[in-house]
Amino acid sequence: MPSHSRPHTSHLNSPESPMAEIILFHHVQGLTPGVAAFADELRRAGHTVHTPDLFEGRTFPSIEDGMAFAREVGFGEILERGTRAAEAFPASVVCAGFSMGVMPAQKLAQTRPGARGALFFHACIPVAEFGEWPAGVPVQIHAMEADPFFVEEGGDIDAARELVASAANAELFLYPGDQHLFTDSSLKAYDPAASGLLIQRVLTFLAQV
Repeated sequence: MPSHSRPHTSHLNSPESPMAEIILFHHVQGLTPGVAAFADELRRAGHTVHTPDLFEGRTFPSIEDGMAFAREVGFGEILERGTRAAEAFPASVVCAGFSMGVMPAQKLAQTRPGARGALFFHACIPVAEFGEWPAGVPVQIHAMEADPFFVEEGGDIDAARELVASAANAELFLYPGDQHLFTDSSLKAYDPAASGLLIQRVLTFLAQV
């Protein structure tokens, strides 16, 4: 069963629901067709989605290859690329990211005044890394319950639980399975059932922000 806190109760987006503008940062394998397809799902619901390419056109066949490239570029530089990319868009966006992309998404949500909400997929960074969680900014965190990257390696699950415990409007959803990038339909890790449920929850969230 998914773990969550403070569940939302509204329906999915309807024609009367306000549409959100979202900046969505890709994961360490790059701006893959699966990331683009996820963004298109949100666009079909009427939302505006921006997908900055922090790797300047590069994609990678594995997490390991992508990590090697990210280390070469430098995670600080990738974070700055995300921050610079956001300057082209209004402050009143929903900040979203997949795995590595959570870094710029979370930094923007915590440090750029005006964010409407935050969506973190497959990762969460300790709130103290960027200061405090801003009052009035809702957040959802999604991951698989046995994902080694989320549960074991970086302590993401502890950071997520701390955020949920401290923020006024925060949820953590854990899905059965051990895949990391299960939302990316272009990768072997893709889980259609879990990804479909995640998208439903995301659309419910976006209908409220």
